Amino acid sequence: MTPSLGESREKVGVGAVPRGAAPTGNRPHPNLPPPGGGGRLSVLLPDGRLHLQHGPIDIIAEAFGAPREVISAYQQAGERFQTVLQGLVDELAILRMPVGRTVRKVEGPIARRMVKAVWPYRRVYITPMAAVAGAVADEVLAAMLAGRQLARAYVNNGGDIALHLAPGESLSLGVVANQDRPMIDARAEIRAEDPVRGIATSGWRGRSQSLGIADAVTILATTAATADAAATMVANAVNVDHPAIIRRPARSLRDDSDLGDLPVTVDVGHLPKAAIRAALDRGAARARGLIRRGLIHGAWLALQGEKCAVLTPALRQR
Repeated sequence: MTPSLGESREKVGVGAVPRGAAPTGNRPHPNLPPPGGGGRLSVLLPDGRLHLQHGPIDIIAEAFGAPREVISAYQQAGERFQTVLQGLVDELAILRMPVGRTVRKVEGPIARRMVKAVWPYRRVYITPMAAVAGAVADEVLAAMLAGRQLARAYVNNGGDIALHLAPGESLSLGVVANQDRPMIDARAEIRAEDPVRGIATSGWRGRSQSLGIADAVTILATTAATADAAATMVANAVNVDHPAIIRRPARSLRDDSDLGDLPVTVDVGHLPKAAIRAALDRGAARARGLIRRGLIHGAWLALQGEKCAVLTPALRQR
């Protein structure tokens, strides 16, 4: 049954692994626009994937289709990427503010994606920055697809992934629970007929700060921005009180943290099985609530070797 978020012993690699991908030698090598100024990087990797990097944004993208279509898609992504970071910087003060009861007015398309993604969680503390990586992935994918005919494509922004699948296509993705132990802990196969077009992972071990103790929470949703925001919320819910958990005010670890003085997890020592189970149960309950609200389609949670999955009935029954 797919998507499969159960334990997998098959080491298929980290990130998005397209099923039926062409050998590297058959992939096009387009001439991308020269890298922009200000440290922007836009290059084609030897294996045919596109690498975009500017400041904290580090993207690996790949498209599949006719060579001319792939070339144009990569060029379009490179051109759109030139202004991504500056657009975020221009509205950063607003994007770091907690969401209130009224929608904050922002101008940029990525900022609007971020605000929309976190709006359902406005009753708790959350800022649009909870969806920034996913929103960037969605925007770059949209640029790749504009006017193009592609079979499959993905934009992987540090593990938050936006997908495109033409009818009959699929993508297989590997999930890594512990980046210090880089091996595939689970797989998800996404088919064109599935409603999933965004995948995001959150947890205390990642590059973002977390209020919870999950090693990883991977969310399947309609967009990457939606998945990104939901991953934050579910990861925060994977939580218990225990002396082995060390927390620090977010601002003490990162001056510009949008979490202010909220206590974020910096280390999780060995936990008893009962505590692990209780924490995962709380996260799973939050995920089931988001499924009932139609915000996500599935979740995979991991903590100290224990795992659980929550899927919509339609995905479970496939």
